[in-house]
Amino acid sequence: MEAGLSHFSRQIDWSEPWLTPWRQPGEAIAANAQARGDLPAALNAAGLAPVRFVPQAELPEGVAYEAHIFATGGVPTREGLHDFFNALCWMRFPATKLRLNRLQAQAIAAAGGVGARRGPLRDALTLFDENAALLQAPEPLWQALLARDWQRLFVELRPLWAQSTLLLFGHALTEKLVAPYKSITAHVLRLPVPTDVPAGAGAATVHPWDDWLAGQLTPDWLATKPYAPLPVLGRPGWWPANEDPVFYADAQVFRPARMP
Repeated sequence: MEAGLSHFSRQIDWSEPWLTPWRQPGEAIAANAQARGDLPAALNAAGLAPVRFVPQAELPEGVAYEAHIFATGGVPTREGLHDFFNALCWMRFPATKLRLNRLQAQAIAAAGGVGARRGPLRDALTLFDENAALLQAPEPLWQALLARDWQRLFVELRPLWAQSTLLLFGHALTEKLVAPYKSITAHVLRLPVPTDVPAGAGAATVHPWDDWLAGQLTPDWLATKPYAPLPVLGRPGWWPANEDPVFYADAQVFRPARMP
């Protein structure tokens, strides 16, 4: 995917339903980044994150990315969609991103450096940051998701999706969906968002799930990789082709649960 700033605004279709939580302030920042030709400057001009965005060249050689952010408050940022969506997440979920960064930095320090392997906690943190999704939904949908019963989840229980909110957190996941294809799969955090937590932020920049989410992320639990796979374009209302139940018969995408 071409990701240079010259294509920034033209690449993103902000009318897509999965981009609704990111449109404010994302659309205006993308336009500013394209006009400036300088993504970190456009992000900093918004003044909405608890960190500063700095050019990637400011990351010293041999210094871990997460450790640098924790030590300096500066997020090395490349000119492209991947780091753009990462920055939007810092604005919408500041408490959660600070928590993830702290846990990464502590794990790196405890290991004496990055090392050849991340280990289970850093693997889980990276997966969360890059590819996680959050789900607020009635219990029957959760049961079907965890069982990978795709027919029940998306066809039999289809009306319940009107009572549900699926939010894509991971910035690599959101980047992929700028050019969507059927097999894009999120890792849904196996932690139902309470129904008494508002689903929409309205005019607020910080998402109403942020404080709740940050408070749930403990190292021991995250190290278990508490995720459930979800092909996101199966979500009713997100992709015209899924109006036909045959869409879900593709076992290469909607894979059955593994046998014990």
